[in-house]
Amino acid sequence: MISCEGIGKTIEKAIENALFELKATREDVDIKILKEGGLFRNAKVLVTISEEARPKYEKVKAVKAQEAKEEKKPESVKESKEAKAEPKPTKKTEKKPEKKEEKSPEKSAQPLAMEAQDQEADEQVPAVDAVEFLEGFFETLGRDVDIETTEDEKYRHISVTGEELGDVIGHHGEGYYALNKLVSVMNGRNNKKILLDIGGYREKRAESLAELARRSANKVARSGRYLKLSPMNPSERRIIHTTLQDDDRVTTLSKGTEPHRYVIVFPKED
Repeated sequence: MISCEGIGKTIEKAIENALFELKATREDVDIKILKEGGLFRNAKVLVTISEEARPKYEKVKAVKAQEAKEEKKPESVKESKEAKAEPKPTKKTEKKPEKKEEKSPEKSAQPLAMEAQDQEADEQVPAVDAVEFLEGFFETLGRDVDIETTEDEKYRHISVTGEELGDVIGHHGEGYYALNKLVSVMNGRNNKKILLDIGGYREKRAESLAELARRSANKVARSGRYLKLSPMNPSERRIIHTTLQDDDRVTTLSKGTEPHRYVIVFPKED
């Protein structure tokens, strides 16, 4: 499935319903508004996997089909072996199946047991503590920093403050995003998701992007023409989408391929 019509009380709800059916993210689709929602009618949209993202979803579909095919294959192989293993009325053929039945479970059980032990060992390997890693990282750089952490139900917030952190943050936050990605990977899957802030960059960047989104919406609403923003990473594009999701005048979509993917803001009537 590369396209799906979504219906909802609002355009955003219709888009969410279509994305759920496609099992796709908003950054990977093109959106066409078929019908505006109203007091007594639902909104309707057509959501299509973009040409740039389509190979990725086709690959996932092919992998799932191959897995399903492989799951069925052992059953047919087993049936054919059982059909061929019909014992003949001789003493020799009667003894051979007994030996195979006795030995094969033991041989097959060994790799399964080893695999289970390896998996259990992997689960017991502790993830790298983010604070300890950051302390060692900035100590290696010779930077004197303060690291504070707070937690809520979903996230673990880590704030790093100190002097001369501009080069760590990097141009347009390249260093910050790279370090944030590294910390998230080392944190492990079973822990709370980490939200890292260095020198207040995360909060300042979020405020700057939210203000950019509002200015862009006002400009699009006045001119009636769409506006293409500069390329952004996924987290930055998400701030634009979230800021304008409740704006009745405009809507947004992402186009292009990484790392040059960008957001378009356009009037809802279009």
